[in-house]
Amino acid sequence: MSDYNPRSELMSLCQRAGGPPVPVSEDLFQVLTRSQALAERTDGAFDITVGPVVRLWRRARRQHEMPAADELAHAREFVGHEKLRLDPRARTAQLLKKGMLLDLGGIAKGYAADQALAILKKHGITSALVVAGGEVAVSAPPPGRKGWRIGIAPLESPDRPPTRFLLLHDAAVSTSGDAEQYVELGGKRYSHIVDPRTGIGLVGHSSVTVVAPDATTSDGMATAVSVLGPEQGLELVRSTPGTAALILQVTKQGPRAFELNLSPYAVSAKD
Repeated sequence: MSDYNPRSELMSLCQRAGGPPVPVSEDLFQVLTRSQALAERTDGAFDITVGPVVRLWRRARRQHEMPAADELAHAREFVGHEKLRLDPRARTAQLLKKGMLLDLGGIAKGYAADQALAILKKHGITSALVVAGGEVAVSAPPPGRKGWRIGIAPLESPDRPPTRFLLLHDAAVSTSGDAEQYVELGGKRYSHIVDPRTGIGLVGHSSVTVVAPDATTSDGMATAVSVLGPEQGLELVRSTPGTAALILQVTKQGPRAFELNLSPYAVSAKD
């Protein structure tokens, strides 16, 4: 599912954009299906067809130059979840426009963590924690414990010890933000997370942590809530059973926090 590896199944699919439907593996089809469902729920705030625009922002971070307006406009012509067509009966995917490029960076790691837990369970390991970047998936608690204690990195100093902790079992938690991947251009801080609806990297300094029953959900929703912002993002969480969220922002007035349904999981540093 990598868009960095030209030989990945995902890139093989993208190379056939504009052509007929392509048979894909069960794993890839599951991620594409979950992605499309989230795209529809968020009116495109989460959209895996954003690949051409993401490529421009990756170059912007390397070169410290704002993407050219004409290049962004051209890249956006290939973005839109309605341009990806899935056939569950045939298990095929079709990219309707030549030049389209999928980016699963906002959901594939979560799916990988879920699958790792599933494999461990098949081998009789029912108490485990899997970390895949900013995604953490856990099964049953460690022996003699109520759950797995997971720290949330401070927004302003991510390398310092956490001050917020969650206690989880049979669940997942994902954090999306710009702590490590961002670029400052013209006095503005642009995140590596791009709003598919505008083609512009998110402005400002923030992080979103989402708790969900599985990491595929928490991963995708953390990205979606980042793009939607606190008001619409928390509404998405409110309408998704079994989820909770913490949004942290740095503003001119100081740090701000928004949270929903998080108290059942919150514990102190000593717990």
